[in-house]
Amino acid sequence: MGSLPLKVRDLVVGGDGGRTLLSIDALDVKPGETLGIRGPSGAGKSTLLFALAGLARIKSGQVLWGESDLATMREEARARFRRQSLGMIFQDFLLFEELDALANATIAVGYLDVARHADLYQTASATLERLKISQTESRTIASFSGGERQRVAIARALAHEPAVILADEPTASLDRSAADRLIEDLVALVREENKTLIVVSHDLHLHERMDRVVEIVDGTMVGEVSHG
Repeated sequence: MGSLPLKVRDLVVGGDGGRTLLSIDALDVKPGETLGIRGPSGAGKSTLLFALAGLARIKSGQVLWGESDLATMREEARARFRRQSLGMIFQDFLLFEELDALANATIAVGYLDVARHADLYQTASATLERLKISQTESRTIASFSGGERQRVAIARALAHEPAVILADEPTASLDRSAADRLIEDLVALVREENKTLIVVSHDLHLHERMDRVVEIVDGTMVGEVSHG
């Protein structure tokens, strides 16, 4: 998948009862850039991430990935865009306990072009190897540690070769040692493949590895730090 610049303009995300959960005047992310999103709990960090994936209730504004504006797309078009262009990593993994690592990493391949299936299985297998997940043992996810589960979730996010990875608190359930190893491997993978990475996290170690970090407080962007 080709590179996709992100341009957010005058974004307003609504919640129940007509509340405004998030209001972002402007945010730009270059293709291949790594961006951290930090802020207190309940500030709107995950709401922003979900808006960038077209999974939030966008009341007004633009979320432009290249020429594709998620704010104005129909749901079917947004779902197709996510399948083709976005990989998502969730805090609670969302893996199938009874399946092995490769089956979990390729669970969504069936929704994609049949002509690409063999290549995508090969990509997922190679990514699991890069992330140090052995496929020679017949182990289901039920026997995996938290760190191993998150690595499988990363391989799943990368399996369909998206241009962009969106991650919500990927190290939250890991101890410091496992979190640091995961950060190292995730950042190395996205930089090697020139993918855009946008991460919501409270993890200062992770933010130190990002090109830029923006801060969200009370649903608005209040600051930015560059590590470039």
